[in-house]
Amino acid sequence: MSELFAPALPPALGERLSRADYKREFWQRDAEIRNGSAWKLERRQHFEEQGSASRDALREGAWDEALRRIEERRDALLEEAREDERRGYVFHRVRVVEQPLTPYVQWELHSLLQRALYGQRVRVVDAGVVADAEHSGLLPEVVILDGGTLYNVLYTEEGASEGAVRFTDPDLVARWESYVKALYEAGEEMESFFDREVAHLPAPKIQPE
Repeated sequence: MSELFAPALPPALGERLSRADYKREFWQRDAEIRNGSAWKLERRQHFEEQGSASRDALREGAWDEALRRIEERRDALLEEAREDERRGYVFHRVRVVEQPLTPYVQWELHSLLQRALYGQRVRVVDAGVVADAEHSGLLPEVVILDGGTLYNVLYTEEGASEGAVRFTDPDLVARWESYVKALYEAGEEMESFFDREVAHLPAPKIQPE
């Protein structure tokens, strides 16, 4: 995998969307998928997510509370998994991970383990695998819906969402889907990675904001 390079993703070939427009459009298109799939590539090691009680607890340095909040969503994930099965929808995620884990990634891997247990296809790729593809910068954050739409999700330097650039050119979307699929095939299943690299870790040291 290390010899493979990511396809180009020229912003001029896409359409810039505000954060609100991206969220609205993404969930609309996602909900319309029947007997299809989605592929997500996550590369950044820190995000400033909003609207998550668990993420808020992490931000305050309350690790046990953050994990408890993750546990609270099991019923919601079960219902989500049942709905995905009804519509024949499968979500795949590739999570690039650097060592040592950042507090955010350590927290997110707990969340992703739970998602994997409820049907989401999650694999972890070591950052070394993509190093040769990142000579000019980190890989972009991308989500591909049903082989037809690719979103390059944008973030500030601090990791806050800034919207996205939408791409619909069939060849470009196909090249990126093939690349993310190749990363997925090279990755490790979430459960085995978590058991080896995450389960034994103490709570991360976080200075409350």
